[in-house]
Amino acid sequence: MTKPDEKLLQGEKRKLPMMPIRDMVIFPHMMTPFVVGRESSVRALEEALSGDRKIFLATQHDASVDEPNADDIYTTGTIGTIVQSVKGPDGNIKVLVEGVERARALDLNDEDGFFVATVRTGGLSSEMSPAIEQAMQRVQTLFEQYVKLQQSLNYETMVASVRGDEPGKLADTIAANLQLTIDEKQQILDLFDVEARLAHIADVLDIAIEKLNVDRTVQSRVKRQMERAQKEYYLNEKIKAIQKELGRGEKSEWDELKKKIEAAGMPKDVADKAHQELKKLEAMPPMSAESTVSRNYLDWLLAVPWKKKSKEIRSIDHAEKILNEDHYGLEKIKDRILEFLAVRQLVKNPKGSILCFVGPPGVGKTSLGMSIAKATGRKFVRFSLGGVRDEAEIRGHRRTYIGSLPGQIIQSMKKAGTKNPVIMLDEIDKMASDFRGDPASAMLEVLDPEQNSTFQDHYLDVEYDLSQVLFVATANVLHTIPGPLRDRMEILQLHGYTEIEKLEIAKQYLLKKQREATGLTEENIEFTDGALKEIIRGYTREAGVRNLEREIGNVCRKVVRRVVKSGTKHKKEEVTAENMPDFLGTQRFRDSQVQEKSEIGLVTGLAWTEVGGSILQTEVQVLDGKGKLTTTGQLGDVMQESAQAALSYIRSRAQHLGLPREFYRNIDIHVHVPEGAIPKDGPSAGITLATALASALTKIPVRRDVAMTGEITLRGKVLPIGGLKEKLLAAHRAGIREAILPGDNRKDFAELPELIKSEMKLHFVEQMDEVLKIALEGKLPELTEEVPQALAGAVPPPIVSAIVPHAHQ
Repeated sequence: MTKPDEKLLQGEKRKLPMMPIRDMVIFPHMMTPFVVGRESSVRALEEALSGDRKIFLATQHDASVDEPNADDIYTTGTIGTIVQSVKGPDGNIKVLVEGVERARALDLNDEDGFFVATVRTGGLSSEMSPAIEQAMQRVQTLFEQYVKLQQSLNYETMVASVRGDEPGKLADTIAANLQLTIDEKQQILDLFDVEARLAHIADVLDIAIEKLNVDRTVQSRVKRQMERAQKEYYLNEKIKAIQKELGRGEKSEWDELKKKIEAAGMPKDVADKAHQELKKLEAMPPMSAESTVSRNYLDWLLAVPWKKKSKEIRSIDHAEKILNEDHYGLEKIKDRILEFLAVRQLVKNPKGSILCFVGPPGVGKTSLGMSIAKATGRKFVRFSLGGVRDEAEIRGHRRTYIGSLPGQIIQSMKKAGTKNPVIMLDEIDKMASDFRGDPASAMLEVLDPEQNSTFQDHYLDVEYDLSQVLFVATANVLHTIPGPLRDRMEILQLHGYTEIEKLEIAKQYLLKKQREATGLTEENIEFTDGALKEIIRGYTREAGVRNLEREIGNVCRKVVRRVVKSGTKHKKEEVTAENMPDFLGTQRFRDSQVQEKSEIGLVTGLAWTEVGGSILQTEVQVLDGKGKLTTTGQLGDVMQESAQAALSYIRSRAQHLGLPREFYRNIDIHVHVPEGAIPKDGPSAGITLATALASALTKIPVRRDVAMTGEITLRGKVLPIGGLKEKLLAAHRAGIREAILPGDNRKDFAELPELIKSEMKLHFVEQMDEVLKIALEGKLPELTEEVPQALAGAVPPPIVSAIVPHAHQ
């Protein structure tokens, strides 16, 4: 505790009875009432009253001590004059004391049951100086501010009490009225120097004013919030009263939500979670961000169908009628759909099926899904997976993220509004993956009938039953779909249409659709069969019918323009093969892409692409050189290896072809496949390359009207290939009526269109020698000398032992 400087204690020494007081500090110039009850204090009081009524008052360190000793009492106190004392009936004495001056106890003794203190005062008061005057002004100003903020003090009384010229009295009066702790007040009492006391009080006032300002700001803010809350409460109660008066009941928003949860038909665990979320929502302030998140979550739980189902149409006749009305051909696909419906008539709760339609663009995969929904009476929802890279697109985001939503599966269920819709997963082969996850892996659970009854979306975070959904996926190719995902789907191949099928589709569907789209009627426009065939052959080259529909639309728009320009709505335009250039310009494609005459080293091959089949011209040129083989036309690794294998076969059969044994040492061979900007790959051009090499080396032309496809081995064996229907359709479109195919592809003959079977001559071969006999126009040269055993077969045994041919699927 701060002790007064001994130099300041210049007053006289004197002995006075001493009374320890609790919970208060008495300052000079302060009139203080208190009650005296302790025996030692009563004796000290009586001693003072018997003398000059002066008593020394000092504060105890600890107010709970009943019998303090000298160490329990502050040494600095106040000499006071007893103004009045009244003894009560309970033995306690009420005393009124006026503080005279501060003093320090030099010695403290216990005499006759009470303390007697030897004290020394501070002497005369300090003289007035400019520094003290300035300090007084500052303290008075600060105290006025303090009194204004401190509502427990009377402003007029307090301001009047500090009007005076005596600095010591001013300081002590202010200190006595400040709301400070005992220790803080004792610190001020310890300061005998007036200037130091004024400076200390100024600092204390500064801090107190700052605290009061903060308190006032906080209090006003709290008051405003309370007023707003009370206002909202009052208005809400008033609204309730008005609604009650109008007879609208007292149903709150929470009651409505509770009713919706009970009516939604949720499973028990989901309903429990919804009720729990509703309780949390009720407890939250309506304007909080968390309240919005919780409300959105509840809305999604209620929006998803839990028990509502479409009444399913299980009539096979009805379904067959719908499918035939919407699509021409596709018999295998229609049979599978009708089988699916037949099973549902016998089994009450069959598991949902996952069908995957694979085929080139424009063959009707997406519209087939819509027809299935129409035939079964289910809701139809489609979303495209093309370019989806984020796994959360399928499973949704956690609710902790800002703006989170459920995945596309749950969103589609909400859109459908029933538990058993048809959901079309368009372009499932075009999903990608990056650092955000692999959506194809997330689809594994969705498309597994054994697992999707407990599908869990990250946003909903509850199990949802997808087992009654009929998933229909579409893809252009299979090889980009991961194996496990492909394994979960039933693959149904849709091949390209033949010319006859395209003609029927145009007549039955496309013409009507485009007439309606352009506002024409049958009175305005008439297409002849010849016109449609002309569009199919000369203006489109595709597996599907999308471009065919587009070109029919072009013709219709030009007719619309003529009708509008003439001003006669009943004007009729006949579209024929002869006037087609007037509508669509010159032909984009020739009737036949085959060369006009048979040539040496030029062979027509058959290729498969994602948009259907196509024919591929292959050229070989023999040049002077040193045995180098060059391949151009953007050939892939597999195709380049096929060229090497074909050359090795030709070398092994050199004697049979009438070539010198080392014919390759003095020549270079250049293999080129035109349309060099388009990458090409695959093993099915093997026999095409071998035939072109044989023709170029033997100078025998290859028949122009024959196309071929097949993989070749070093021994000259022809291996099977895939995409046979698409390749033969491409050959037929190009005007080729004869084709050479691998013998192992005979199994695919039954699935070929009737047009191909009836109009094309197909040669199924096992060995390359058979290919050459059919394809070359001339006979191979006879053997001119005895052929050594090593060359009579194919290649020497050491090379053959390392070759293991594989079929191209």
